[in-house]
Amino acid sequence: MAQTVSQSLTFDQFVEQYPEDGGRYELIKGAIVEMRPIGEHEKVTAIASRRLDLEIERLDLPYFVSRNCLVKPKIEESGYLPDIIVLDEHTIAADPYWEKYSTISIGTSAKLVIEVVSTNWRDDYLTKLADYEAIGISEYWIVDYRGLGASRYIGSPKQPTLSVYTLVEEEYQVSQFRGEQIIESLAFPELKLRADQWLGARS
Repeated sequence: MAQTVSQSLTFDQFVEQYPEDGGRYELIKGAIVEMRPIGEHEKVTAIASRRLDLEIERLDLPYFVSRNCLVKPKIEESGYLPDIIVLDEHTIAADPYWEKYSTISIGTSAKLVIEVVSTNWRDDYLTKLADYEAIGISEYWIVDYRGLGASRYIGSPKQPTLSVYTLVEEEYQVSQFRGEQIIESLAFPELKLRADQWLGARS
């Protein structure tokens, strides 16, 4: 669920004035939007974040997981706060927005971005997908745990789907996983988990 705060800002103005009240905010077409996820969304996100942390620790990878890092797209009037972002310790220092704003603007700063789908699913499947692709984020997951996306994105009949978008020659190619299918990820090639373990199931 999103709640709009009436303002008109550029991205740089947004990060300079980012509200320090503990809320989660994005900039959408110049307007600050407060993100207020429902309880199940938070549970799915927390479980996914924990699993990634464990995999990073197990393999001693030079990555870390953040839920507070902003992404600056090429469009000046927008800025996104992914549900989960896996950052690369080796490349992030070169990003001009990182040190001061906990923000990335270069695709190589991140190994993976994950959005957990809410009722504003069009943002994840259309706007954010195009913008993450444009700045060169190598892998983007859409965790549609309620099967909310349009049939053209997740098929018919609609069902919970994890879509993995991988950047190939500057364009995203998608693979989709459901039920007990094992997720395939270039960012985490040794991650052997079923789709339903990311889509809310605890087994």
